Amino acid sequence: MNIILGNTKKIHFVGIGGIGMSGMAEFLQNHNFIISGSDIKLSNRTKHLKSIGIKIYIGHKKNNINNSDLIVFSSAVSQDNPELLQGKKNKIPVIKRAELLGELIKIKDISIAVAGTHGKTTTSSMIGNILFEAKLDPTIITGGIINKFNTNNISGSGNIIVVEADEFDRSFLSLNPTYTTINNIDLEHLDIYKNIKDLKETFIKYTNSIPFYGLAAISNDSKYAKEIKNKINRNIITFGIDIKSDIMARNIKYKKNTSTFILDYKNKKSKIELIIPGKHNVYNALAAISICIPIGIKIDYIKKGLKKFNGVRRRFEMKYYNKNKNINFIDDYAHHPSEIESTLESIKSGWPSKRIIAIFQPHLYSRTKSFYKQFAKSLMKSDINIITDIYAAREAPIKNVTSDLIIKELKKQGHKNTWLINKKSISNKINKIVLKNDLIITMGAGDIYKSLDEIYKNIK
Repeated sequence: MNIILGNTKKIHFVGIGGIGMSGMAEFLQNHNFIISGSDIKLSNRTKHLKSIGIKIYIGHKKNNINNSDLIVFSSAVSQDNPELLQGKKNKIPVIKRAELLGELIKIKDISIAVAGTHGKTTTSSMIGNILFEAKLDPTIITGGIINKFNTNNISGSGNIIVVEADEFDRSFLSLNPTYTTINNIDLEHLDIYKNIKDLKETFIKYTNSIPFYGLAAISNDSKYAKEIKNKINRNIITFGIDIKSDIMARNIKYKKNTSTFILDYKNKKSKIELIIPGKHNVYNALAAISICIPIGIKIDYIKKGLKKFNGVRRRFEMKYYNKNKNINFIDDYAHHPSEIESTLESIKSGWPSKRIIAIFQPHLYSRTKSFYKQFAKSLMKSDINIITDIYAAREAPIKNVTSDLIIKELKKQGHKNTWLINKKSISNKINKIVLKNDLIITMGAGDIYKSLDEIYKNIK
């Protein structure tokens, strides 16, 4: 590790509370680097990092960087951040998180990076779980807390590392993994990409950066992923459900939070069992299988790893259950129209008799402006919709862009049970409308998940 990073010892993370940044910071702390970091507010992640000995600063100030050898920043941090400016003034190397990740994956002989607009965290966690069951002791750095390990990073002694390849800010171009997946490609991050052509060309550039002896697993069912296949000059394996592929899922069945399917590969059939729901998770499992088979993992370990995989925090997380009223409480990270649609379809396929109460917090003004019609179309699958104010995250407000755009579009499309409600009033509203046998789900990449505790206690 130290050989790869040279004489670098003291590393400061700007925006250390982010899930990807916190995982990398903890990983390096575990490898005896001296880590510090700053963020705009205290959070569960910064509290955790502080508890393991990392120096945490709340607020960004130039003095926070001290005598750091390296400054790492997340893509959400603006270039006028005082710590970045001071670092450059002091001639300290200042790099993006992805650039450091690109160096870290060199510590192992085999690197696996999971790419795609959706499903990166779940798929990379599935791969990690399979490798763990195969006793290959992998190193894993993900963008979510893996339930089985209760962490987003694992330092294994084996020769494989698994990470996520994030397309935001074209970050994944800093990676050159041995193996990669392209789970799907959907128009997203319009604050970064001009259009779908720009996005596809960036995915092509990324995929062609893997070594000639590597491999890319590509979804045949994703329209835009399939369209770039002919421009990839690397080894390819395809997976799918609807379109003929090298690896396929057939005879898919759903029941509550479980999914089963028959894996069809080279005319060999195997039954795969998942304890997570939905078609999108079948795709995630196929992506994981499409990497694990080529690297030589036996099917028994693949089956065992997937069957034991109990998900990632905030990815269709079963939070609570009210037994007296048979009410399920679920939290999900869905923040793109396609993700919302997949999540609601998962509920309908697993719990067909349940009435769905969806609580959605839009994430980013730019995303809301670009996709409010698509958000409304996806939310039509819910029986009742409660929309909260937009979670701004890294953005300043955009004139005339509010959650009301989604509300008006939902009503225009004929949805009769949709309300715009601030977070403080959600619990009281739910208490007035909830019925026995309902399913309540919070969705969004912001802080809407915090509302679910109060909602559950209020009903209880």
